[in-house]
Amino acid sequence: MPPTLSVRDLRADDIARIAEYWLTSPPTHLTSMGVDLAKLPDRAGWTAMLAQQLATPLPEKQSYCLIWEVDGRAVGHCNINQIRPGEQAYMHLHLWDAAVRRQGYGRQLVRLALPRFFAAYALQRLYCEPYALNPAPNHTLAQLGFRFVREHVCTPGSINFEQPVKLWELRREDLQRLERA
Repeated sequence: MPPTLSVRDLRADDIARIAEYWLTSPPTHLTSMGVDLAKLPDRAGWTAMLAQQLATPLPEKQSYCLIWEVDGRAVGHCNINQIRPGEQAYMHLHLWDAAVRRQGYGRQLVRLALPRFFAAYALQRLYCEPYALNPAPNHTLAQLGFRFVREHVCTPGSINFEQPVKLWELRREDLQRLERA
């Protein structure tokens, strides 16, 4: 019997698990995603940032986070930031549990999250800008119908080093086609 995959909003009891993911993941895993280890917040920093996110009303959030579950167990999260309501946002993908990686769950979980992100902020476009040398998210985005825009060098986030990234775009009409498929 296939597992049940679901997506839900971040809750207070998720905060420790997200901090744990960032603080205990092997350095090789983090750097393979483009993370600059010296820029990672400590546990108190992660906790404060996530608690603030949770306490902020949806229209005012700087970042909106969804938790991915397999058979009711939290296994990762995705979030959007750089949110411009009615226009666009940037998405980030993280499977915490190494045991569920490389099984196709990431693609299915992203697919479940996409309508939630578009609806929450009436988005017209959603971008994702993963490290160009990290094949998993780039493959996932291509499979879901994101359009490859370009590869360029930047520092994509506050915890990243300068790196080549692949910029992907999903438009509202692409999401509608994906939902019908």
